Amino acid sequence: MTSPSIERLEKLLETPRDGSLLRFSLGLEYLKLEDTGKAIAFFRDAVATDAGYSAAWRALGKALETAGHAAEALDAYRKGIAAAQKKGDKQAEKEMTVFARRVEKRMTG
Repeated sequence: MTSPSIERLEKLLETPRDGSLLRFSLGLEYLKLEDTGKAIAFFRDAVATDAGYSAAWRALGKALETAGHAAEALDAYRKGIAAAQKKGDKQAEKEMTVFARRVEKRMTG
């Protein structure tokens, strides 16, 4: 199942407009449809293209957490925290620190 938004965005793949923002946007759209597998793939593409994209790291962590991949989610949050610190994005850093702590607690508790 797809949506008109996904169809519109997918037409831009492999064009000059393709990039981390497009991949991030597709990930968000697939997450809305609860297709975490495709969402994760697009979020991974976004951070592969731009390792400093803290919002994409946050979304990747959330999608991985939703899919039950706690260790991978924790890794994504940690990379996202580092990216946010580099950019000075304090809000993203704080959010992902909280999310990472919750995952750590669930993994050890």
